[in-house]
Amino acid sequence: MNTTRYAVLAAGFPESVPATTVDRQCGSSQQAVHFAAQGVMAGVYDVVIACGVESMSRVPMWSNVPAGADPFGPSVAARYPDGLVPQGVSAELIAGKWSLSRGELDRFAVESHRKAAAAWDAGLFDAEVVPLGTVGRDESVRPGSSVSVLAGLRPAFEDAVFRERFPEIEWSVTAGNSSPINDGAAAVLIMSAEAAARHGLRPLARLHSFAVTGSDPMLMLTGVIPATEQVLRRSGLSLGDIDLFEVNEAFASVVLAWLAETGADPAKVNVHGGAIALGHPLGASGARLMTTLVHALRARGGRYGLQTMCEAGGLANATIVENLT
Repeated sequence: MNTTRYAVLAAGFPESVPATTVDRQCGSSQQAVHFAAQGVMAGVYDVVIACGVESMSRVPMWSNVPAGADPFGPSVAARYPDGLVPQGVSAELIAGKWSLSRGELDRFAVESHRKAAAAWDAGLFDAEVVPLGTVGRDESVRPGSSVSVLAGLRPAFEDAVFRERFPEIEWSVTAGNSSPINDGAAAVLIMSAEAAARHGLRPLARLHSFAVTGSDPMLMLTGVIPATEQVLRRSGLSLGDIDLFEVNEAFASVVLAWLAETGADPAKVNVHGGAIALGHPLGASGARLMTTLVHALRARGGRYGLQTMCEAGGLANATIVENLT
């Protein structure tokens, strides 16, 4: 939250500003970017800070749902009489549907750590990160990760109930090929071209196109596939026009399934590592990915970047940005 306050003051605006909360689960701050940009485009706002914060060490997932409560209601219960499943089980179902082996998931995770460590060592995150106290670098990056190390981890979501319900699952999703539990905050400053000129600011990127989709809530995490198709269609761009992709690494199987369906070049995806290494502080991740995408485009001289993120319940956001530097 301090980052947001300092950004407001540094921009020369009053310390007290109106605010609202957006809840689209993992995609909350990416949806906040959409709402902010759409408000600017509509002429309702001149300057907006889209941000997110998550302290998963203090506020665990589902702590907002009282014990024994049904957060979904009778309509969902009628449609899915056996109940929905946790995201980790959805990640297992995705691995099975796309025939992704444990080795493939672990190799993807190792590569995420390798790319993140290399980016940190090369100073590529320096312009993106504000140190907090003595912490100035993500603590979950493991440059020494290897497939042999990850192979020793047990499946994280296997239990007797789900084994009986889904006998086809091979149980390959582990803590090593999933995103960890993290604290974090991120913010991006969004304004009209006129407001930027008025305040003497040079924009880094233009928000080009937006999409949000719903998909099968059992698989839950596959919404990134139709969201990508939709944002490309709305933008008038093709997959080949996109220079870099940020696809949130909630689980390795999500990104690998997205790659299989889209045919995107893996060398353009999460080039500085992803959430498996850098972490996924839920509400903050959308703004964090956007920050990384904009800076990576700038560093590599790319023009267009596409960001997409799976969200609880089968939702997904997708955004295309255009580098202006």
